[in-house]
Amino acid sequence: MTTDPPDSVNETLAQTSAPHWVAAAGKPAPGPPARDPEAAPQMPVGTIVATTNAFAEETRALLRRRLLVTHSAVGIVTAVITAMGLLGIPVLPSEAGLGRWVVGLPMLMFGQSVAGWVFLARQPKATLGALRFVEMTHFGGLAIAAGLARYMALSTPPADSLDPRYPLLLYRFDAVLTNYPVVFAVILYGVLIPNTRRRSLAVATALCLVPMSATIPAGKVNPALFPTLPTLIPVTLLPLFMAMVVAVFCASRATSLRREVFEARREANEVGPYTLGRLLGKGGMGEVFMAEHRLLKRPCAIKFIRAELAANPSNAARFEREVRAVTGLSHFNTVRVYDYGRADDGAFYYVMEYLDGQAIDALVARVGPLAPARVVFLLRQLCGALAEAHAAGLVHRDLKPGNILVATLGGQHDVAKLLDFGLVQDMATLDSGERLTAAGMVIGTPAYMCPEQASGEAGIDARGDVYSLGAVAFFALAGRAPFEAVTVGQFLTAHLTQIPPNLTTLRADIPADLAAVVAKCLAKAPGDRFQSVAALEAALAACECGPKWDCTRAATWWAENPKS
Repeated sequence: MTTDPPDSVNETLAQTSAPHWVAAAGKPAPGPPARDPEAAPQMPVGTIVATTNAFAEETRALLRRRLLVTHSAVGIVTAVITAMGLLGIPVLPSEAGLGRWVVGLPMLMFGQSVAGWVFLARQPKATLGALRFVEMTHFGGLAIAAGLARYMALSTPPADSLDPRYPLLLYRFDAVLTNYPVVFAVILYGVLIPNTRRRSLAVATALCLVPMSATIPAGKVNPALFPTLPTLIPVTLLPLFMAMVVAVFCASRATSLRREVFEARREANEVGPYTLGRLLGKGGMGEVFMAEHRLLKRPCAIKFIRAELAANPSNAARFEREVRAVTGLSHFNTVRVYDYGRADDGAFYYVMEYLDGQAIDALVARVGPLAPARVVFLLRQLCGALAEAHAAGLVHRDLKPGNILVATLGGQHDVAKLLDFGLVQDMATLDSGERLTAAGMVIGTPAYMCPEQASGEAGIDARGDVYSLGAVAFFALAGRAPFEAVTVGQFLTAHLTQIPPNLTTLRADIPADLAAVVAKCLAKAPGDRFQSVAALEAALAACECGPKWDCTRAATWWAENPKS
């Protein structure tokens, strides 16, 4: 099958599935979340791939391994220092004023390192949050121990000496020696711990503040320390600053390289029996990749569910039930779902046919509003697809121009394909409480949702799809949605309270019978609409303009208006 990459059906599916706005009923929903410039770039869309989830899992596993290394290193060093102290060879002399803490502090750090190492060894599946907590306690504990040692050393008055340089030499020695653990911790953190530049800078800065935070109170307790501060402060800050520069650079560069390597691997990655290709698109529900079955050599599209949606076990189970239900749909005008499963990283995905075509919104943007007969031709096909879904107890709930593709398939033009059952609702589960959304929540695309959906009602039946299909027809005929609004709240209010304009007043060549059919679809009360898509299809078939468009006319139109 030849495809035009920029206009492929599945690419449009991925891109237009993005604006699944969520809001409390009657209230504007927040816009898309602001993107952190330090965050990893988003990746392809498919029926369920979570590149973000996969990279996060790789980061989690790497962090655990690196923490094992740092705990081992700190454990070995503190064990040696503790042993030296017990053998009467303390790292800091008795003049430093640490007393028994010259052994106690490294012993505490040794115990903390062992405890952390045991936890990491016994919890190979520890969450990223738990590992970050271990990370903070480990490096924070190391810095605090060094800060306490520094305070005790610098707050101890110097012994009597005939040499006036003795206090300066003593405190300089103590300052340098107690600075080592923090410098070591900062470099170890930056080089080994996977982090963004921003996070590594924040943590490194916090660690570097510890020695100075210990020096100031020590100076208040020990007046003899003040004359030495002009020398002590540079001796303390310069190594810390250099360590911080090294740490931030290493962390930033390492993360960037890891992301590049990860994306390179992802391009040639394999999921089950499928080989992933280029990214087709991304949206609110997930990411879609071009793919090929390795044995059948059949092109297809793989969609991966967003990590935060699929991570919840109940959501994952619901996605699986929905995909299993959609897999049972066989109507020619529903995008075929071949397969579904989970990738090695736990991401949920499903595999669908790859199509060549354009979504209705892209088509209207390119050529303007469609001919009335052509709209009838497309809508009647969609009624058949929805009739099968409704008979199986499934309500789409997100019909919109971007989820309807006008494809070329088997040499036939203007084949309407119904896409993205990502918000599908199984009517059989309405009374069981097994829903992704709760009552009082609005989820879908504001410009095309039915009033009952806009009000946050829990149960949306097939008549909700009839309304949304009417809104799609309005768009295809008028080149705009039934209501023009700016905010989500304005859209919801319009669906609940306003009457859409008559199509014949917006476009003179629209037949009155077709305008009446669309108006009935857009009735506020479900009981005033067509009670089924079969009844809607019969009304469309009775429109006088319907016979003016068929496959032959479609083929002629596409020959005269090829995709650019």
